[in-house]
Amino acid sequence: MTSTAAQPRGRRPRRDEVRRALLDAAAHEFARRGIDGASVDDVAAAAGFTKGAVYSHFGSKDGLVDALVEDRTTAYLEAGLTAVDGLEGALDVRARALGDRLSAVGTEQGDWHLLFFELWQRAVRAAEPGGVLGRQRDALRAAVADAISEHAESAGATLPLPAADLALVVMALTNGLAVERLVGPDDVAPDLMGRVLALLVQQPGDASRS
Repeated sequence: MTSTAAQPRGRRPRRDEVRRALLDAAAHEFARRGIDGASVDDVAAAAGFTKGAVYSHFGSKDGLVDALVEDRTTAYLEAGLTAVDGLEGALDVRARALGDRLSAVGTEQGDWHLLFFELWQRAVRAAEPGGVLGRQRDALRAAVADAISEHAESAGATLPLPAADLALVVMALTNGLAVERLVGPDDVAPDLMGRVLALLVQQPGDASRS
């Protein structure tokens, strides 16, 4: 965990370093205690700062939660896009690379999934579901759908479903396997998601690569 103690003596941490430390601490504390159970003081202390740093960067606890949702969603998207950026060849090969990378990120960011499920419950139970989680979900689905369409065109492949539907399947599979990984880590093979995505977009004649 990043903290002021980790900084060289006499050097003030940069604003982006403080923000990063607070977001990482929030992910850990919210996952461990729950959003309502973890206070601003808890998050600040875990990051090595005072609660004033939280208010300075995020305005409020709700602002911190919103920023964390945006941060983690963006990280997932960038990880997926980077995994297939510049990758050539058949679409199932690219899909497998995407699935493998998303699985790795899911393992690395277990705290995020605990927070995500709490936010999901809140959104479902709210009188008006959505909020920042809904907005980020919509943006993520659109970005994934665009990437799927571009890679299908580049590979000369025919998609088995509309790109928007496939994007939803990718998101659902990511979240669903995250649940299974949390309760049964040894039950979810690291390459399972990649193999499923490859099968989903496999073209005639591609079976030999599965």
